[in-house]
Amino acid sequence: MDRLGCRLQGNYYFQEQLSRHRTLMNLYDKSPVVDKDAFVAPSASIIGDVRVGQGSSIWYGCVLRGDVNNITVGSGTNIQDNSLVHVAKSNVSGKVLPTTIGDNVTIGHSAVIHGCTIEDEAFVGMGATLLDGVVVEKNAMVAAGALVRQHTKVPYGEVWGGNPAKFLRKLTSEEIAFISQSATNYVNLAKVHAAENAKPFDEIEFEKMLRKKYARRDEEYDSMLGVVRETPPELVLPDNILPEKSQKAVV
Repeated sequence: MDRLGCRLQGNYYFQEQLSRHRTLMNLYDKSPVVDKDAFVAPSASIIGDVRVGQGSSIWYGCVLRGDVNNITVGSGTNIQDNSLVHVAKSNVSGKVLPTTIGDNVTIGHSAVIHGCTIEDEAFVGMGATLLDGVVVEKNAMVAAGALVRQHTKVPYGEVWGGNPAKFLRKLTSEEIAFISQSATNYVNLAKVHAAENAKPFDEIEFEKMLRKKYARRDEEYDSMLGVVRETPPELVLPDNILPEKSQKAVV
């Protein structure tokens, strides 16, 4: 059902659709399949033939558009804010070009991933662009801002960067460990964002009220006066609204 609002224009008002954004959207006969333990930010768009695995995270403003081909995202992978993942039906020679992203991959903010393959535990830096047919092998890294031309292979353990991207050097063992740790960090961070996004209206309003009430309290000044502040009884909500939080002290 469309959500409508009113908008003023001069002395007149008219009805206006507020938003038709859908985080998950079917296309043709294809529906996105997202694991129950994955995090998809409310402003992200996952469209058509897309699969997202366990513990993966699709961050704010991302678009994964599986319309003319399919997109597969493995487990524990993070696709960071404002990134675009798309596909190609085929290239000039007729080769089919879906996008396949493996497990524990990190894709930095505002990257463009188009009709290519990124293997497990690879790293794509912020603002990088990967064109049709690119393959980034396991434990390889594409540097921030790089443009990787069509059908380029970034081999295992190498860093590629520049425009057009070319081999820069080998990854160190510390950097390879960092790629794995980065994926783990984002799995944990996604849980925090998922919990915040799942809060009910009552809890959000309660927290806003507390912030407003205590915004100008100065803990150091209170200690000089010997004042100990506790949560007033009237601000303690029932357990069914804030389970396990109703008795916490606020300073």
